[in-house]
Amino acid sequence: MPDFATLIREFQHGFGSARSPGSPDDRPLYGQTLYIASCALDMRFGAFRAHIFQDIIDKHYIIALVHGDICGAETLYTRLHSSCVTSETLRGIDCDCVQQLEGALEVIAKKGRGILFYLMQEGRGVGYTGKARDRMLVQASLDQLDTFQAYAAMGLRKDHRNYDNISHICHLLGITASFIVLTNNPDKLDALRAQGINVVAAEPIEFEPSPFNLSYLTSKATGGHHLTRPAASDIERALPPEPVTAFRPHALAHARRFIYAASYFLPIKPVDNEILLNAAQFPKIFPDGTLERHLTGPRPLITGYRLIRNNRFLVRIDKPALVTHARAHPDDPVTGLLTTPYWFRTHVYYDIVTSQDFVVLTHGAPGLADIPVIRIHSESLFNRFPLRAVANRDKMKQSIHHIVTYGVGAMLLLHNDGRGAGFGAYATDRMMSETGQALSTDEAYRKLGVGYDSRDYDAAMLLLRHHIPNEKIQMIMNSPASLVKKNEYAAALNAHKFDIEKWIFLDDHADEK
Repeated sequence: MPDFATLIREFQHGFGSARSPGSPDDRPLYGQTLYIASCALDMRFGAFRAHIFQDIIDKHYIIALVHGDICGAETLYTRLHSSCVTSETLRGIDCDCVQQLEGALEVIAKKGRGILFYLMQEGRGVGYTGKARDRMLVQASLDQLDTFQAYAAMGLRKDHRNYDNISHICHLLGITASFIVLTNNPDKLDALRAQGINVVAAEPIEFEPSPFNLSYLTSKATGGHHLTRPAASDIERALPPEPVTAFRPHALAHARRFIYAASYFLPIKPVDNEILLNAAQFPKIFPDGTLERHLTGPRPLITGYRLIRNNRFLVRIDKPALVTHARAHPDDPVTGLLTTPYWFRTHVYYDIVTSQDFVVLTHGAPGLADIPVIRIHSESLFNRFPLRAVANRDKMKQSIHHIVTYGVGAMLLLHNDGRGAGFGAYATDRMMSETGQALSTDEAYRKLGVGYDSRDYDAAMLLLRHHIPNEKIQMIMNSPASLVKKNEYAAALNAHKFDIEKWIFLDDHADEK
């Protein structure tokens, strides 16, 4: 008979095995949590290390962002942070998620050691389709319904998140420290304690509300989160620029794999402090020739402006100066520039073939004479974090700016990292390159058994065609070299009869992810 203890040791990776695997091919598994890869991340706040895990039951990723010595510590500053594609990738300002993410990482860096668990549990665990339908229903009600009432109307609990992976990751990383949790949500503390994790304290992480997230934060405070600022705020809630009509999910007639699930307005943070104003807004912000006054003086509030297509204006502000001015002159119309977003319509589809969500952002309504500006943008999970170098985030900003400047266009978000191979493949590529197991991404992909580009461009074109009836378009690409490498991309454009009037290259020397 085999010795039981020996059998278990040979079968199961031990405590701390993900921190220092026995070989480059070791992939420790504990419970339903599988270790995938590890790599360095250079944040604005200091050096972090990302340990990537995946739940083998529901397949979502968990990224443990570690700073300092987490195994020799008695107590660690910790945050459980749920992903938010709208604020962390799409620059949306209708929640406080990106502020909490970056604020928690800054606290951890200042303390010298800690860990942030980044959980792919969008919309409190219901996924982006559920979250988008919540947003659509709330906007259609003109904020008469809050987010929790919208969830109840859809037959959902207020929170579907599961935190079981946290104790598994602590086992795999060899963490024995107690936790000080950076959160406003007491339910997270209960969830950690239920797993046997020693939570000694909680510290709030709260920011001033804006007109776009006040309603959301107020509903969270009413729902039990420890938030004080929404009730004390005297700002007015901002409503969408146009009425939103709620609808039932339905399949697209020309591509029944896609279930059209939601459409709502997303306020997006302006790029490089350039504020978009239409012909009606401009004289209200600058009455009686006040523009020249704001352009001059020792600290001008306005550093420049230009007229763009369709009688619109891009006005560049000195944001710190305008914030100071707003404190002294809150009724001055120019202070409204601080809360003037780029409005994009967000369309969300559920794909029954891949079980993934597809997101299309549209800006303006294409007329017969328009040549819409189009971008197919590949997601980068690491670029959701405040890295020192954020090439993918910069491409997102540039693309938004091109679309807004022209006035009509669309962006489709492809969620899979690693040119469609997925985040696990991308993280493993990073680890192999960092440890010398591969000299290039191409070599890493060959060792992974993955082709150069696995993205579903045909699916992307089907959805774009639903929103862009014009055959002539302007296409945003990273570089001419990236276009040459993407045979499937060009083939999909031709198959769906898009006529490229103009190529807009963001960077002629961009390296493909």
